[in-house]
Amino acid sequence: MDEVQRALPPRWLLKAFTKLNVLVYRASQGRLMHQMKGRPICLVDMIGRRSGKRVTIPLMYVPDGDEVYLVASQGGAAQHPVWYYNLIESRAVTLQVQGRKRVMRVETVSTEARPRVWDRCVECYPDYALYQARTERKIPVFVCSSP
Repeated sequence: MDEVQRALPPRWLLKAFTKLNVLVYRASQGRLMHQMKGRPICLVDMIGRRSGKRVTIPLMYVPDGDEVYLVASQGGAAQHPVWYYNLIESRAVTLQVQGRKRVMRVETVSTEARPRVWDRCVECYPDYALYQARTERKIPVFVCSSP
């Protein structure tokens, strides 16, 4: 178990907080529980790759014009977050930013675009650079755009 994993609260507590966050965010149209570490979060609806069921998680996001970036950092953990695999398989999400919902196409940022996109992500949330330094994996970034 790496140091990032040891520093995280128990999984059951994270799951309970996630469910509460989604419930409050939706009920308040994003007026409550819309930030994490002072940065904006959105709700991401996706299809679970194993269950085939809709899964909703709150994630920090990086706006860039009409596009939105989602960074699969998991705080610099050695492995990708579970939702990473869902996005690889489904390729479509519904993003809710406060009261606005949008169906969006999702794809991994291309190798060519990655340096520019990564710089934008770090500009919006400098801890991403710290997270990258903690892990040997190249932290994936997804771009969400209009279908």
